[in-house]
Amino acid sequence: MDKLANQIIDTADYVLAGGRITYDQAAVLLAATGSNVILLLALANKIREKFVGDKMDLCAVISAKAGRCSEDCAFCAQSVHSEAQFKGHGLLSIDQIVAQAVEHERNGAQRCDIATCGLGYTGHEDEFKAILAAFSAIKEKTNLKLCACLGTLTPKAAQLLASCGVERYNINLETAPSYFPRVVTSHDYTLRLDTIKWAQAAGMEVCSGMIIGLGETPQQRLEHAFLLRELDVDAVPINILMPVPGTRLKGAKPLPEMEILKTFAIMRFILPQKNIRFAAGREINLGPLQPLGLIGGLNGMLIGNYLTKTGQGIDEDMAMLRGLGYSVEPQSPDGVAPRAW
Repeated sequence: MDKLANQIIDTADYVLAGGRITYDQAAVLLAATGSNVILLLALANKIREKFVGDKMDLCAVISAKAGRCSEDCAFCAQSVHSEAQFKGHGLLSIDQIVAQAVEHERNGAQRCDIATCGLGYTGHEDEFKAILAAFSAIKEKTNLKLCACLGTLTPKAAQLLASCGVERYNINLETAPSYFPRVVTSHDYTLRLDTIKWAQAAGMEVCSGMIIGLGETPQQRLEHAFLLRELDVDAVPINILMPVPGTRLKGAKPLPEMEILKTFAIMRFILPQKNIRFAAGREINLGPLQPLGLIGGLNGMLIGNYLTKTGQGIDEDMAMLRGLGYSVEPQSPDGVAPRAW
């Protein structure tokens, strides 16, 4: 066995024994190629099994408001600064939002995330009050765990969300602090960091992840991962860039499949006890290799459609999970008939 393989095994043993790896230990894992990537995936799966078990955490998103966003995120078709041909919509009605939530639960989701475009909310806006009412209605009609993805918040807005039953707040940092100015210039990184702290202070869990393939280096992905560990976020969605015509990143070169999978595995080594999930881009960037992510450290998935792109389909996702031995039983309340998989 080569030296790197032994280092990977030793590092995995250290994590399995309860150790917290350093940046330097994680950086060694970046050198894995060929069969050592497969070894890395297998050991990440061992770490996942020990610390988070075999339960797959399934979340679905509702795009409650889309398009005409003031921010200039280089990857996003919803930005007014892009030339992407994206047809958005204003805030959906409460009834429309609730109907989508009920359907997501019927399809097997355990969590439901209401997402809106834009910089964020202070807690005083009429639109924000309508979103709060939608959350309250979903809580009455489903057993879903409630998540919100509404941009940056104030302490008041965070408290209001928590008070109406929102359990987890999603605000992705997108990339490492050292690379963020290359991706977003219309607001500062600290706004997102403050929102994480205010969500936690309000008693909500935090879901905060990344987009890989923006042009960042593997070392910057590690920088981001260790920041997420320092912030003690609860869930880490990993998006893989899908270059959209009209955006600044329209010509970005796709990451190699094995580099994507290696990234997932290393994230599990760094964050052994956290919910690390597939997010957007898996279908296009991994295709038939998607199952390797689910046996390479991940323990969650965003199912259904994304904010600006369609997903691969509920039936395909459930078949993939079932084939890997995960339970996919929907947990619907009385009166809502779950789909039979």
